[in-house]
Amino acid sequence: MNCEYGARTKAAQQAARFYPVVSNRALDIGAQMQAQYWKRASAVPILWLLAQAAMAQEAVLLEPIIITSTRLSVAELESPASVSFVDGDQMREGRLRVNLSESLGGVPGMLIQNRENYAQDLQLSVRGYGARSTFGVRGVRIYVDGIPATMPDGQGQTSNIDISSIDHVEVLRGPFSALYGNSSGGVVQIHTEEGRLPPELSATLAAGSYRAFRFGAKALGLIDLGGTELDYALSANRFTTDGYRDHSAARRKLLNAKLGLQLSDDSRLTLVANSVSVRADDPLGLTRQDFNDDPRGAVANATLYNTRKSVNQTQAGLSYERQITSDRSIHATVYYGERDTVQYLAIPQAAQRSPTHSGGVIDLARRYAGVDLRVTNQGQLAGRPLTVIAGVAYDEMREQRRGYENFVGDSLGVRGRLRRDESNTVWNVDPYLQASWQFAEAWTMEAGLRHSSIRFQSRDHFISSGNGDDSGTARYREWLPVASLQYSPTADLSFHISGGRGFETPTFNEISYRNDGLNGLNFDLAPAVNNNVEIGVKARVAGGLLTVALYQSRTRDEIVVADASFGRTRYQNAGRTRRNGFELAWSGQFGSHWRTQLAYGWLDARYRDDCRTVSCLDPGRADRQLRGGNRIPGIARHAFYASLDWAPEEGFRAGIEGRYLSSVPVNDGNTEAAPSYFVAGVHAGYVRRYGAWRIGSYARIDNLFDRQYAGAVIVNEGNQRYYEPAAGRNWSAGLDITYSF
Repeated sequence: MNCEYGARTKAAQQAARFYPVVSNRALDIGAQMQAQYWKRASAVPILWLLAQAAMAQEAVLLEPIIITSTRLSVAELESPASVSFVDGDQMREGRLRVNLSESLGGVPGMLIQNRENYAQDLQLSVRGYGARSTFGVRGVRIYVDGIPATMPDGQGQTSNIDISSIDHVEVLRGPFSALYGNSSGGVVQIHTEEGRLPPELSATLAAGSYRAFRFGAKALGLIDLGGTELDYALSANRFTTDGYRDHSAARRKLLNAKLGLQLSDDSRLTLVANSVSVRADDPLGLTRQDFNDDPRGAVANATLYNTRKSVNQTQAGLSYERQITSDRSIHATVYYGERDTVQYLAIPQAAQRSPTHSGGVIDLARRYAGVDLRVTNQGQLAGRPLTVIAGVAYDEMREQRRGYENFVGDSLGVRGRLRRDESNTVWNVDPYLQASWQFAEAWTMEAGLRHSSIRFQSRDHFISSGNGDDSGTARYREWLPVASLQYSPTADLSFHISGGRGFETPTFNEISYRNDGLNGLNFDLAPAVNNNVEIGVKARVAGGLLTVALYQSRTRDEIVVADASFGRTRYQNAGRTRRNGFELAWSGQFGSHWRTQLAYGWLDARYRDDCRTVSCLDPGRADRQLRGGNRIPGIARHAFYASLDWAPEEGFRAGIEGRYLSSVPVNDGNTEAAPSYFVAGVHAGYVRRYGAWRIGSYARIDNLFDRQYAGAVIVNEGNQRYYEPAAGRNWSAGLDITYSF
């Protein structure tokens, strides 16, 4: 263990000497990480010993993994950015296959947590961006087969991602994320499987604690149409659960399809489509006392008002790729989707008596579309390889937002009178340019520039006595430059330094409620602008890939939660913030069938300025006293993950994994924090082939030691109901049957 940690420190020092511009910062962060590392190292001795035993075996050389997140197809070690690659088969192995949080815990720098509340989606953040989100995903862009799962305003969601048909996932972190425009503190790219030969038809059945059931079917194949080929991947899944907590039942139906038509040797057309339907109860958050006394309980108002959410979404996209010449290619994507959401909140009747109140029922009808066109040219500059990408992206969302009272007479939790009615539109136009030049044998320089222009417009249709016209517009523009320098002295070692600027506009949901309590949109919110720098090292070590990154991000006008009460959240700008971080990850395969994964992240995220708004100056609310030096809520300082799997093609399989997360502050005043925790999971299964049939089974136990901990937090919850408890010890088991024609 001393040698292993010494190698990490040496790598950080070498990187710092190699890039003197940021050497002091690199060593400062490394020293802080070293002090904290040994404090927490004893949390996972069993997993560490198992990993060491596996590494003592003969290493297995694996095929290089190709990364496309930076729009340049390069081997994982050659990418000048922090990118993690997660294989789809490994995501499914020994898991229920319902939430991305089951299988992405090993990505350093990314925190993805299950709220045990399907009305609010997963809580996902990358290097602290997105941690403020009380529902859905913000600050991080998500794409499924090139189609945005993030709206132009930055609001994203994961409910339409079908784990059963994922080929792989790429998670991009750091400065190069800005190449994707608004709200790109990180980028998550999901790629669906493609059809292949021989054709396959499979069925899955899984069950788990709290009456959880999942049924699924999938078909993969390829059809020769005489001169061209059509490949297909079709998947359908249905999931139901009573939920770990009271009033947390949910059901979800998901359809996903991907069709590829090889028009010629030089051109390909791909159609992707999916549909999701979600119905979920919302148990709301708990106070610390309720969390300690009864983590499975729900807030009384949750059952009184029957808080719940329903979502219906259907979208489709078409991509065209053509190799025009040996040096030039084009890629075009167009998409369209519809998403309808109805949510019932626990807002008391008395609060809705104000003529400017927008009610306790939210009804959203969204229609969104977009296009992305880019040209890639491969040539030379000064006799050395040069690749240039030029493109433009346009995205648009039209929203019909209505609000209703959540009562009729004495009946609660039902749709009442109309209290809000507005038409909202947001669109962006983003031209971008990117270049990569290998100006020497071991040196590569990359640079990119994107100009993001985003326009919000709201038209108020609900005008009455005491409730005037709240229409308005806002426009945000920003130049987003990125650049990197990479040095690869050998085929198994590379260093990079990168820097760039990103920005994040408020979403429509974040400007939906004003801080002064009046009706209309909060156009006073300014976009957050961040400057990022990163030093990275990648190396092939002991048959696996080792990645190390030191980074810093400075933000002005950080968007933070001002108050979150009764399911409604208001936001404000908090001035300047700073994030210092360190990431380390290693994954590899040993012997015949051993597979190991280790990941550690350290992140110190703090406010640099005192808050000066009215909500922060209330002397009676210590939880709202945002002061310079306070930690940004929702962000853990330490995160550690380790797994060890025995995974032969056939026969018995087994694995163990553990995850540690340090305490998470839940409010700006840092008066409370979700406690740190360590949880472990084990799984075992058996796979056997009988001719054309493949039959697999698994059984799994999560939270093996039955720890009580908060799976997620609600930042700055006005009633101090910050905590969303995670499930106790729970089990799942499943059966897969596949037939190859």
